[in-house]
Amino acid sequence: MSAAVIRYQTTPEAADENQRLIEDVFAELAATAPPGLRYSSFRLADGITFVHVVDGDGLPELTAFQEFQRSFGERIAAGPTRDDATLVGSYDAAMLTVGS
Repeated sequence: MSAAVIRYQTTPEAADENQRLIEDVFAELAATAPPGLRYSSFRLADGITFVHVVDGDGLPELTAFQEFQRSFGERIAAGPTRDDATLVGSYDAAMLTVGS
C-alpha cells in the first residue's frame, strides 16, 4: 500500500488557522466518509510543522479541503515536501492492518 507524506511549516501567526482548516476537513470527512480514503494529520511539537499522510482518492473533492488549499501559499513558511511511503503497519481501536 502506497501513501503520500506531506510535510511543511507555517508561519507562527498562521499555525492556528492552518489547524482550524484541517479540522474542518476532518469534520467533512466524518460527514461524508469517502470510501477507500485514509488520511491523518499531525501538528508537531514546534507548533508550526504539520505532517499529513494520505492514502486513496477523494480528498481534493471535499469543499473543506479546497478551502484549506485556497490560501495555503499564504500560510506556509517552508515546504511543502512530498514523499511516497509504503505502509508497514497501522493500528487503531477498530482495525489492525499489517503490510500491504
